[in-house]
Amino acid sequence: MSHMTMNSACIDNCSTCHKTCLQTAMMHCLNMGGKHVEAAHFRLMLDCAKICETSAHLQLSGSKYCADICKVCAEICTACADSCEELGGMDECVTACRKCAESCAAMAA
Repeated sequence: MSHMTMNSACIDNCSTCHKTCLQTAMMHCLNMGGKHVEAAHFRLMLDCAKICETSAHLQLSGSKYCADICKVCAEICTACADSCEELGGMDECVTACRKCAESCAAMAA
């Protein structure tokens, strides 16, 4: 896989994860209440959405900090996936986070 192909896939995965985490937090978690809105989980979801948005932005702009941001993005996506998996009922979010973590880890390598 060429750098550009991987980059394009990573940008897509970051954008999807950003959208999925934000929508899930706002439309699912807020409606569910309880453990879904506990600070640690809810904050993690919003952090994940933001770092994915930032990662896509830096990749699109060709920033020299891409690898650093992708490394952090992969860590946050993995933590978010684990948290969503633990609560259950958020398979779409778990999948988006795992996919993004994988492509970001590859970009950071």
